[in-house]
Formats: sequence, structure tokens, C-alpha cells
Amino acid sequence: MPGFPIVLHGASSVPMDLIKIINQYGGEMKDAIGIPEEWLRRAAKSAVCKINIDSDGRIAMTAAVRKVFAEEPAEFDPRKYLGPAREALKNLYMEKTKNVLGSAGKAG
Repeated sequence: MPGFPIVLHGASSVPMDLIKIINQYGGEMKDAIGIPEEWLRRAAKSAVCKINIDSDGRIAMTAAVRKVFAEEPAEFDPRKYLGPAREALKNLYMEKTKNVLGSAGKAG
């Protein structure tokens, strides 16, 4: 539909490296799958104007928090586990923005 914005919901790619970390540290995301990044690249170049990848962010944060808790089981200071979680989230979104969605430098 010309002139009508298209939003792609449920478009997380579910990064397998992060699923591996979650499972390594006690998680049970055995059958998690997502949308191939190549499909997201194609969608970003088409009429799709917004691509939602929320689950990828939650997966990145969960992997970081599980790793901290496994390596430092006595840790209870949220700054010590949420800091790495925020960093993981930032890194994920920077990589997706630049290498998958093609939207780096287009904020405005």
C-alpha cells in the first residue's frame, strides 16, 4: 500500500550465541528460533519502516545476568549484574542497527 507505513512485529533473530550462554548458565531455551537476519535486511530495504526486535534485547540481557550470577553466585548488587546487561543490550542494538537494519546514522 503506497504511503502506508508497514511495521514488522516479532522480528527477533534470536542470536544462537546468546541462547548458548543462557543455556550454559542454567537457562532452558532449547528450541528457540528466530527470523534469519538476511530476511530482516531485505525487509529493511523494502517498504517496512519499523522492525521490532524486542526479544533479542531481552535475550542479550538475560545471557549477561545469568553469566554474572553463575560466575559470582554471592552477588546481590544490581549494579554488578545490570551494568553488564545494559552493555550487552547496547552492543546488540548497535550491531543490529549497523549490520542488519541498515539504520545507523539515520536518527532524526
